Amino acid sequence: MTELSYNLNAELDCPARRRDARLICRRVASLLVPRELSSHGLQTRALPNAPDGYTPEHLDCPSTRPTVRDGGDLSGSEREWLSTRLAKTINPMRDLLRRVNIPNFDGPSYITTHENNRSALPNIGIAMSGGGYRAMLNGAGAIAAFDGREDNSTSPGHLGGLLQSATYLAGLSGGGWLVGSLFMNNFTTVSNSLNDPSHTVWQFDQSIFEGPDTGSIQLLDTAGYFKTIENQVSDKADAGFNRSVTDYWGRALSFQLINATDGGPAYTWSSIALADDFVQGDTPFPVLVADGRAPGDLLISGNTTVFEFNPFEFGTWDPTTFGFVPVEYLGSNFSNGELRPGVQCVRGFDNAGYVMGTSSSLFNQFLLNVDTVGIPEFAASFVTDILAPIGQDNNDIADYSPNPFYGYHNSTNPNAQSSRLTLVDGGEDLQNIPLHPLIQPNRRVDVIFAVDSSADTETVWPNGTALVATYERNLNSTGIGNGTSFPSIPDTNTFVNLGLNTRPTFFGCNSSNTSSISPLIVYIPNAPYVFQSNITTFTFSYNNTARNAMVQNGYEGATMGNGTVDPQWPVCVGCAILSRSLERTKTQVPQACEECFRRYCWDGTTNSTRPNTYEPLFKGQVLVESGATSSRSNGLVTAAVVGLMMLFM
Repeated sequence: MTELSYNLNAELDCPARRRDARLICRRVASLLVPRELSSHGLQTRALPNAPDGYTPEHLDCPSTRPTVRDGGDLSGSEREWLSTRLAKTINPMRDLLRRVNIPNFDGPSYITTHENNRSALPNIGIAMSGGGYRAMLNGAGAIAAFDGREDNSTSPGHLGGLLQSATYLAGLSGGGWLVGSLFMNNFTTVSNSLNDPSHTVWQFDQSIFEGPDTGSIQLLDTAGYFKTIENQVSDKADAGFNRSVTDYWGRALSFQLINATDGGPAYTWSSIALADDFVQGDTPFPVLVADGRAPGDLLISGNTTVFEFNPFEFGTWDPTTFGFVPVEYLGSNFSNGELRPGVQCVRGFDNAGYVMGTSSSLFNQFLLNVDTVGIPEFAASFVTDILAPIGQDNNDIADYSPNPFYGYHNSTNPNAQSSRLTLVDGGEDLQNIPLHPLIQPNRRVDVIFAVDSSADTETVWPNGTALVATYERNLNSTGIGNGTSFPSIPDTNTFVNLGLNTRPTFFGCNSSNTSSISPLIVYIPNAPYVFQSNITTFTFSYNNTARNAMVQNGYEGATMGNGTVDPQWPVCVGCAILSRSLERTKTQVPQACEECFRRYCWDGTTNSTRPNTYEPLFKGQVLVESGATSSRSNGLVTAAVVGLMMLFM
C-alpha cells in the first residue's frame, strides 16, 4: 500500500516507484494546493442585473410584451443559440476522438466528413444528479474530468474535452448547485473554484448554518449573516411577494456558491443568457429541474409535472401545463398566457440562489426540523422563530406566485385556476438524475452521460432508482411522457446483483428496441475509487481535505481511474458518443466499438432477488485521515468519512 502524506499547505509527498501512482498523487495535489488561476479563473461576473438586489421590482415592459408560449417546440432563442453552440463543439469533439483513438477508425476524419451536416454529428448531454454536497462534489469531479481546461485532463486515459463537446448540461439539487455555481462564476473550472484565493466559494468547512469565514469579500460574522438573509427576504415580502423557506435556503446557498459580496443578491438566472461565454456558444446550455407540488402535499407521484429553468425560459414540456414563460419576467402577473394591458413586468424574481434552492428544496424539511442540530443557539432560534411558522403554513416549498400559467391550458393544467405555483426538489418524484430535459425529442440528444450520486441503498450508494423512475414515467399510461423515448432499465435489485452500480453501464445500445430512437445512456454511478464517498445527503460541513478528495473520487469514477481500471474505457466513451451518429450516417460500427458495447451495454439479463447489504470494495488501498463533519437531525443525519484511498497498491 502506497501511503500519501496530506498537508494542505505543501505539496503531497508523491511516491516515485510507479508512474501511475505518481500521476494520481500529483492530480490530488493539484486540487489541494492553490495554483495560479487560468484565464477562465474565478471572477466576479459583470451581470448582477436585478434592479433592486434580492427584491423583485415592477418595471415597464419592453415594447414586445412577454407572453407564455406553447411547449410544442424549442424557443427561438434556444434554436438561435444552438446554431452557434453546435458549431463550437466540432473542434473539441474532433480532438477528443483523436485522443481516445478508436482502433481502425479515423474519428477526426469522420467529424470532418460530416461537419457541414451538423444534424449528422453527435449531440451530447450531461446530467448531474441530486444528493446534496455529496452530489455537488462527486459531480464536480466528473465535470473536471470532462473539462479540457483542467490540468492533465487531455492526457492519455483522460476525457478532457467532453464538456466542450457537449450541448446540454443539466443539474438537480446538489448537481444543480454545481451547475449553477459554475455559471454564476463566469463558467469557471472546478479547480479554480476549489482554489479560489479569496476563499469565497466552495468553502464548506463552516456549515451553511454558520455562514462564511470573514476576512475576504464576505464581511459578516454569523449573526450578521443571518440578519442579512432575513433582511433580504423581508424586503421581498414587503414588496408584495410571497416568501417561503426556499428564500432563506437559496440565500444561504448563494454565500457558498457565488463569488460576490453577501451572496450576490442581484445575480439572476436569466443573466446567464447575457454572459459573453454563453452568447458566443462557448459553454453548454444549463438546465435545472424542479417538480410541481401543491403546499401540504406529502407525496410526489411519478406523473407530477416536471419544470425546467434554462437561461431563456421557465416551464415544462409535460402535456399538463405544456408551456414556457421568459425566465427574466417570472413574478409578472400573467393571465391566460399574457399580461393584461397596463400590467407592469416584474424583474429580479429569478434570483440565481432562489432557482438553485428551488431545485433542492428537500432541505426545507431539514431546516424546519433543525432543533437538534449542533448550530449556534441564536441560529437555532432564528430557524424556530422565522422559518418554522412558514413551514407550519405549508410553505415548505418554493413559491412562484403569481402563477405564470394561471388560466393557461385550462383543460390539462392542474394549476390553471390557482394564483400560486409551488415547486419542490426535482428529485422528489425519484427522478434524481435530471434526464427529463435531455430526452425531449425537440432537443435531439444522442447520448447522455448520467452521473448518479444518489443515496438509494442503506449504505448511501446509488442503485439505479433514478433511471428506473424515468423509465417507468415514460411508460406511464397517463401519457405524461409526451412523446419522449427512454431505453429499458432493469429493477434496482438487478442493478446491485449484476454490479451495474459499481461501474459505468450503457443503456439503450440497440436503438431498434424502442418505438422511437432514444438517447444512449452512459450511467456513471458514485463508487469508491480513491475515497469513501458515500457521505449522507444531510452532511453540511466538509474540510478541504475531504472536499477535494470527494472531487478526486468523482474524477476517477468518470475516467475509471484514467483508463487504469480499464485501458479501453476512453475508447468506449468515444464509441458511446458516436453510436447514434453512426446509425444516422449508415457507417459501419468499428470492431472496437462492438467489443465495447458487448462489455458495457446492459444485455437484458435480470436478477431480481433481494441483494445483500451493498458494500462496494475500493479500487485501491491507500488510506488517509479525512475530515467531513457530521450533523444530526431526527436520526436523518449521520456521517463518517473513513478515508482517502489511492487507486494503486
